[in-house]
Amino acid sequence: MAAAKLMDYDKALELFEPVLGFEVHVELNTNTKMFSDAPNPANEAFHAAEPNTLIAPVDLGLPGSLPVVNETAIRSSISLGLALGCSIAESSRFARKNYFYPDLGKNYQISQYDEPIAYDGSVEVELEDGTLITIPIERAHMEEDAGKLTHMGGATGRIQGAEYSLVDYNRAGVPLVEIVTNIIYGTEHRAPEVAKAYVQAIRDIVRGLGISEARLERGNLRCDANVSLRPRGTDKLGTRTETKNVNSMRSVERAVKYEIQRQAQILADGGTITQETRHWHEDTGTTSPGRPKSDADDYRYFPEPDLLPVEPAAELIEELRAALPEQPVARRRRLMTEWGFTDLEFQDVRNGGLLEVVEATIAAGATPATARKWWTGEISRLANAQEKDATELISPENVAALQKLVEAGTLTDKLARQVLEGVIAGEGTPQEVVDARGLAVVSDDGALIAAIDEALAAQPDVMAKIKDGKVQAAGAVIGAVMKAMKGQADAARVRELILERAAQ
Repeated sequence: MAAAKLMDYDKALELFEPVLGFEVHVELNTNTKMFSDAPNPANEAFHAAEPNTLIAPVDLGLPGSLPVVNETAIRSSISLGLALGCSIAESSRFARKNYFYPDLGKNYQISQYDEPIAYDGSVEVELEDGTLITIPIERAHMEEDAGKLTHMGGATGRIQGAEYSLVDYNRAGVPLVEIVTNIIYGTEHRAPEVAKAYVQAIRDIVRGLGISEARLERGNLRCDANVSLRPRGTDKLGTRTETKNVNSMRSVERAVKYEIQRQAQILADGGTITQETRHWHEDTGTTSPGRPKSDADDYRYFPEPDLLPVEPAAELIEELRAALPEQPVARRRRLMTEWGFTDLEFQDVRNGGLLEVVEATIAAGATPATARKWWTGEISRLANAQEKDATELISPENVAALQKLVEAGTLTDKLARQVLEGVIAGEGTPQEVVDARGLAVVSDDGALIAAIDEALAAQPDVMAKIKDGKVQAAGAVIGAVMKAMKGQADAARVRELILERAAQ
């Protein structure tokens, strides 16, 4: 397929106004599925499970099996609705959403249509420069996830060119909340940044509530980005496209920008936009056509006959409202002040998704500055090299313990990096790695003096220079001692001993 022509971004914004909308799917971390007692384990266990082992008759759509609503999923959905500023419906109903689902055995999805559990809300998002934007929320509704298809025999792993597909029903029936925005106007040239900030805000909210792992790369959080353009000076909305299941914050931003540039060029050339889903390609930074996008009428919704309406008690809603955590924007601003970070320093923590682990590291005994240094520095570097999330590599408690060894003089920064690698490799706690590898700083004066004497013997002119006031000459001896002791000497103590020798 030939690459699409793209208009310069600034030129596109001169001619057209971008109009946005988002559908974010949040997988809930309940113990069982939405409508069955099949297990719904946490990330690692879920992805390690053999295909088609986390299932029950309801998930497969077997005749005679009936759904039963997961109470925890309802509580989590209400909490999320409240955190989004929504009203909670006195009565909401499940519906059957009909179209061909090869990865749902029932051949329909149990969702909510015109009677969602939460509606009419808004969420405040913060851009990198501190600008606040309010995103209107139309609804947050409960539903079940579909299974997973693996396309076999093709060169790309996609359905195009595949010889056949395998279906895994493990994910079928996992509880979801779909958050749908109202139409978002006025983002202008910052539309891609707003998209990224909104998804970050949803991630922060659900993590704060403790209802989801909310990791895009694992599919716990999935964003469908709707983009349309309308010519400047007109009120009529353009035709939208829906870019599906973008799996990183950066990609959400890139996908929205790409669609603006692609649609602008088509419209400027006199073409029309097709209402369709589009697939995001991380490797090329492009989108490609999926399927024509259906309107709600095409799904033939009708009330789910096997489930009663959900009618939460007012007391339950108020109980959940009282338990809501601090809003992410307010929390970030409070933490930045408490930690004494500049805007730039705090951006490193916030934009890397490291806020919670830095906070936990500080709670475990590290200072804000050292917690930030480790997580945005060496740990992030190693995570990028391994193509993993930094939080997968090491716990906040171990980072704090590592820093305590540095502050106690047991480790230099260089030795601490070796210990960090050992902890990440699974060799134990920082202290256990130090003991096993023999990495503690040597502070015994006898051993240091012996190394200093050897270094001075190899550089007989250095001591004379030091005695003549050229103290910087001691650096050559310090370097030789550090090399001889494999970096485990206390450099400050080596310097003191050299100067003491020179003063004799």
